[in-house]
Amino acid sequence: MVGDGHRPAGKPLRDAQDEAGVPPGIWKGQGLAALGLAAGDVVTERQAELLLGEGRHPDADRIERELLDAGKSPAQARRATVLGRPIEHNKSPETENAKERSPWLAMDLTFRAPSTAQIAWALMDDATRRVLELCEDIARDKTLAWVEKAVAEIRWGSGGKHRRPVKDGLIVAVFRHYESRAAKPLLHDHAVISIRAQRPDGKGTWGNFSADSMLEHIVAADTLFTLYFMEEVSARLGWAWEPREVTPGRRPVLEIAGIDQRLIGWQSTRRQQIADALPILIADYEETHGHPPGERVAKALDRQAADRTRPPKRKVPRSLSELRDGWRQSAIRAFGACTVYRLAERVRAAAVAVWARVRPVVDIALAAVDITAVVYVMRGAFKRHHLLAEARRHLAHILRGRPHEPGLDEHIVQTAVDDYTRPAGQTMMTADLRALYPNDFEDQAVIRPLTRARSASRYDKARLAAGALTARVNAVRRSHRLGSRSLPHTVAVAAGAPLRSMRDRGEARAQRAIRKEVRDQEQMTDLATMEESRRVIEAVAAQMAAKLRDGMRERAAAHGPRLQPAPAPHTQQPGVQPGPGPDTPTGGVR
Repeated sequence: MVGDGHRPAGKPLRDAQDEAGVPPGIWKGQGLAALGLAAGDVVTERQAELLLGEGRHPDADRIERELLDAGKSPAQARRATVLGRPIEHNKSPETENAKERSPWLAMDLTFRAPSTAQIAWALMDDATRRVLELCEDIARDKTLAWVEKAVAEIRWGSGGKHRRPVKDGLIVAVFRHYESRAAKPLLHDHAVISIRAQRPDGKGTWGNFSADSMLEHIVAADTLFTLYFMEEVSARLGWAWEPREVTPGRRPVLEIAGIDQRLIGWQSTRRQQIADALPILIADYEETHGHPPGERVAKALDRQAADRTRPPKRKVPRSLSELRDGWRQSAIRAFGACTVYRLAERVRAAAVAVWARVRPVVDIALAAVDITAVVYVMRGAFKRHHLLAEARRHLAHILRGRPHEPGLDEHIVQTAVDDYTRPAGQTMMTADLRALYPNDFEDQAVIRPLTRARSASRYDKARLAAGALTARVNAVRRSHRLGSRSLPHTVAVAAGAPLRSMRDRGEARAQRAIRKEVRDQEQMTDLATMEESRRVIEAVAAQMAAKLRDGMRERAAAHGPRLQPAPAPHTQQPGVQPGPGPDTPTGGVR
């Protein structure tokens, strides 16, 4: 509540926050109305102590006084202020589960912008700083709203067997901090979510929301926050984003285009400290176990390196203006005044270059194939929230800050689930290779060698597999378009003969009808529908050709045989695909 500073004993909370240079916490969430609070209200010390420390109503003192005045006993008055089960139950001998002896009353979700946004916030002018803070506010609130609506579940009964969406939403206390422990710029928000929520029983009873459901969707919430933040920054400042590889073989991150890469190293001092300590831990692990660490162990070692290199908290309080002045002088000393003061100009120029070469168009079918391939190679078996997180990463990389239509991420996931997955247990699913390779199941060999390449990282394998599948889908689409244009050439035409006879006119009508059907089908992107349409067109062409042959035989029988000129050789010409032009669409969903 006071940032990374130390609060002297006896000092009021608000005074300590002023000295530490951090703003007071504010309440957020749809569940505030049930407690008589409103979004934006300041979090007082006593409210936090009661709700987040004891699981009681934040206005418990007033409620207790009123009940005592009404003749209630102290025990009855206290019990009336408890939301859900009292924490005293956790300390009783009746509690057999050791984990329950330490009551868990809140969960801290930390929202932070990418590194280049931190640099722009710290080094650019004050107006840009306020816009970036507003972008973080909007992205954080939208993400919390999604968590309330789509993720948060209330549980009750033995083992939490009864689960329902929370009745009115969550109760969140948000605290904003400005710097890292390394004294570098780090704009981030701590959203402390009270575990107490109302049950949808109509009785006003309280319980605990499902923590495992919340933890399962942490990555999906993180990718959604990043997607929203990118869109707000691009809409309000006109900046663009580009991918940056932080660690070889790991997922790239999206950063603001035009920010000097040296400034990222200056801002991410903690990351360099962790990187320096990590090889020692990896070497110790390989010596002990005889093999390199896997992905899960590598993450654990990374956290261990972060704990070992964590510096102590700053003891001298500094205001935000003092921090920004110090950061600017530090960057100027390291990289020169030109690098710092021309930062905004270079970002704007880079945005123009990015938008000139990037076409932010989302192809839902290809996106579904891409996320299925990546998640399949990364995890093997997976759940819907894994696809959702990958779909949001896909949108961020494709759109580069352009806004996405609401529900587009869910649409991509549903397409992937319906068309390219199959069940792999009661709660898990996996990729359906027969759906990904509908014509020849042996073509799954495109994926298997990639997943067995021991020298490549798992993410590199995933990207190679997704690229191979995407190329396959594009090739199938291209062959369908080119193959459908050869269908009209089913009857030879006499060399040099004008289209005057009934045979020629009927043949021309058949060709025009089939070409019209082909043009109508070229706009379709669903592969199954295109295959069905191709079969329909072939059937129509066969029927019309049969009618022409029947008519020719009837006329020949009526008028007798007559000489026909030898047919000239005919070469089928594939259709020419339109190239980009001034009318080519530059955005949207197809």
